[in-house]
Amino acid sequence: MKKFLVRAAGAVFVALVAAGCSSVSAGSDASPGLDGSAWVLSDLPGKALVPQSSSTLQFAAGRASGSDSCNRFGGAYTQDKSALSFGQLASTQMACAPGLMEQASAVTAALTATRSHRISVGTLELLGADGRILAVYKAQSLQLAGTEWAATGINNGKGGVASLVAGSTVTLALGADGRASGSAGCNRYMASYESAQDTLKFGAAAATRMMCATAGLMEQEQAFLNALGNVATFRMEGDRLELRGADGALAASFRRVPASK
Repeated sequence: MKKFLVRAAGAVFVALVAAGCSSVSAGSDASPGLDGSAWVLSDLPGKALVPQSSSTLQFAAGRASGSDSCNRFGGAYTQDKSALSFGQLASTQMACAPGLMEQASAVTAALTATRSHRISVGTLELLGADGRILAVYKAQSLQLAGTEWAATGINNGKGGVASLVAGSTVTLALGADGRASGSAGCNRYMASYESAQDTLKFGAAAATRMMCATAGLMEQEQAFLNALGNVATFRMEGDRLELRGADGALAASFRRVPASK
């Protein structure tokens, strides 16, 4: 089991934007509720972000959670108009590369020092007691439709999650028409899908019938298609997507494929 370190967060976080609200001025009594909103760090003033790193902040069912660039954190929060206070936040204790550890510490410090916020279209600025900008986040849509992903791990059906066969690629594209498609590593596949809030269900997948000679590739492909059939929930956070079964077991993990320009 992962160990957790409780971090006191007596900070007041003033934040956010609700879907459908284009802008809210700082200090406004009309600040929208936070539940269901998600944000991705875009700037730490005075610090360059580590390339391909991801720091996130999400609010759901009275809890705040996210990644500080290295470890995950979570805890209860209370919002009163434009004020947002966090209780104790629990964090995992993974060790990351020095640059990521330094960035994670900076993120934690920024959150702890936050006393007010400013929101413009799709952007959240966390401000210190002196009005200085501590961190800037961009709004993230939690809609699956129109996204594309590349698998980073697949449940092998033997109680574990395996990395991909060297040189192989497994993809998942989720269309606005309720159809999922991609490469299972050797063959192309297609399936229907239904999603609501954090639930996700795939229909039976149809695939082409090519045979590939690379060792382990066909076994990986079958494991992936089986894993899709077991999916019950999803969690999207920054550039990462996790699909899990009804028992909470990880079915597959993905990294977002950037949209083509």
